[in-house]
Amino acid sequence: MYAVIKTGGKQYRVRQGQTLRIESLNLNEGDNVEFDQVLMVGEGESVTLGTPVVEGAKVAATVLGNGRGKKVTIIKFRRRKNKSRSKQGHRQNYTEVEITGISA
Repeated sequence: MYAVIKTGGKQYRVRQGQTLRIESLNLNEGDNVEFDQVLMVGEGESVTLGTPVVEGAKVAATVLGNGRGKKVTIIKFRRRKNKSRSKQGHRQNYTEVEITGISA
């Protein structure tokens, strides 16, 4: 069985036992979290779509850890203008979770 959940402004297709990195949550390692914004639940031909969410559906997960992603470099450069160069870096925070259960 799989589900499509919404968290952090993004949508993820998840299965039980899967680990994924989502937008940073203020939780510690080992904490349990439930996602109640489930947009779709199903397996094969039997798929339940929500309008916009499926009523009573929840996805349970355990927090494995928090971290920071790889560095993304942003460079702005205009040719033949020596005063117009800028370089900036960014590392996005994330929370790694493992899906422990899907209930429809």
